[in-house]
Amino acid sequence: MFKGLDMNGLMKKAKEMQKTLAEKKENAAGKTVDVSVGGGMVQIKMNGNLETLSVKVDPEIVDKNEIEILEDLIRAACNEAVRKAKELVSTEFSDIMSGLDISDLSKFTS
Repeated sequence: MFKGLDMNGLMKKAKEMQKTLAEKKENAAGKTVDVSVGGGMVQIKMNGNLETLSVKVDPEIVDKNEIEILEDLIRAACNEAVRKAKELVSTEFSDIMSGLDISDLSKFTS
């Protein structure tokens, strides 16, 4: 069907990559990022699966009259934790993409 294309080799590479991706995902899930905002008033720990593992709030800032400030700090901490966790995962997967040889795929064109 595609002259010169080693389908068996391509399938082997795909399976190896799938295994490597699963290992990287598992590895990233085991890593965590810690975020602190408001001078440490709100802290969040998140893993590489973007799961929030813990939220800590300094009791000093819990005031029913200033609940909006607390909400803003928690939102900011969550957003920063997601950003850092995505960065962590991106770093984990970057070596796979840099080592990926897709030169065989050029045989699919023309």
